[in-house]
Amino acid sequence: MKQLLRILFLSLLLGASLARAELVIEITEGAEGALPIAVVPFRWKGDPASPPPQKVGRIIAADLHRSGYFKTLPESEMLAFPSTTAEVDFRDWRALKQDNLVIGEISPNGPGGYTVNFKLFDVYQGEQLMGYSFATTARDLRAIAHHIADLVYETLTGTPGAFATRIAYVVSEGTIDKPRISLRIADSDGYNSQVIVSSTEPIMSPAWSPDGRKLAYVSFENGRPAIWIQEVFTGKREKITHFKGINGAPAWSPDGRFLAMTLSKDGDPDIYIMDLTRRKLRRLVRHWAIDTEPSWSPDGQNIVFTSDRGGSPQIYRIPVSGGGATRITYENGYNARASYSPDGKLLTFITRVGSQYRIAVMDLKRGSMTVLTDGRLDESPSFAPNGSMIIYATRYRGKGVLSAVSTDGRVKQRLALQSGDVRDPVWSPYYK
Repeated sequence: MKQLLRILFLSLLLGASLARAELVIEITEGAEGALPIAVVPFRWKGDPASPPPQKVGRIIAADLHRSGYFKTLPESEMLAFPSTTAEVDFRDWRALKQDNLVIGEISPNGPGGYTVNFKLFDVYQGEQLMGYSFATTARDLRAIAHHIADLVYETLTGTPGAFATRIAYVVSEGTIDKPRISLRIADSDGYNSQVIVSSTEPIMSPAWSPDGRKLAYVSFENGRPAIWIQEVFTGKREKITHFKGINGAPAWSPDGRFLAMTLSKDGDPDIYIMDLTRRKLRRLVRHWAIDTEPSWSPDGQNIVFTSDRGGSPQIYRIPVSGGGATRITYENGYNARASYSPDGKLLTFITRVGSQYRIAVMDLKRGSMTVLTDGRLDESPSFAPNGSMIIYATRYRGKGVLSAVSTDGRVKQRLALQSGDVRDPVWSPYYK
């Protein structure tokens, strides 16, 4: 059985060799009526021979564009390149039918340091909406650009941005005889990819801690599954469980004190909760069926999970304090791997439509379900921390790639490596 599981997971994870670590993002569908916005290249006020290592304005523009809710003006169509309020002639931008304008400057600030200033304008009102100044370093210029994009996004949409966050995902490379599987993290735009852990055995089910500083995941590195927790910034890691049988699907509680998981150490696969301070286990679900894929509600009061107790995989909910489980999904014959939106109002999960597996959302108050994607094998959905997008794994041109879709289905984008298979994505929370 163990060997069969390993072969199954390898067949799912293996792909061609990895040529490049960065993700390439392609907007496949944007929202109708996207807001026109011009982000002018930020002016460098230092030595022309030593410009900053990052094009801050272009990073901001790219962030806003890939959200699908903004239509950014190409630099080649700009009539002017202001960097101060005095240089802005709103007539130029009205002529180009731009609703909003972002300008900025970058100045030297000591050895290896920079000061980044930016302003956001309402073009038709002719007034400044926002402006900030940040001190940073060369290493953190991209992070500052993402932060500025978050500020602009929130000011204009009323929803916090999620550009200054990260994603974790699993990459497989090599061949079935010589596999190399790695757990990686990257910025939300695919840059700054880093290997967290790599192995010749399967790695799966990454889960971010609520503070964004740790990852729990499953590794088969000693020939059997075990759950590990690893610090993202230091690399320090610890094996949490390695019981006989299944050790899988780790999920953090909202306060970071507990880890829900699937274990079969006592017979059937069931949901357990571990107190991470005392390393004490509590069996939450006890049933003859297969119960797996737990996920916590944002208030920490409930856990949703997948169970086949009704004859097919469906989503159930159970109070963390214990008690009976309540079935949530009834539409379609297969619903699995659910997780809550950050505000607790929606669930996202995999649903089967005919022979195809798609990403769906359910409005928990109304009980209504909406299918968001149209792939053949879409899986592993995960909400962005602002609840606006869902990242998931799918197949494209014969290999595993990541995609994202807005919770209303209007915006779609594809994130792909140059080669290799990518799967099991999970979006980080906001850093604390």
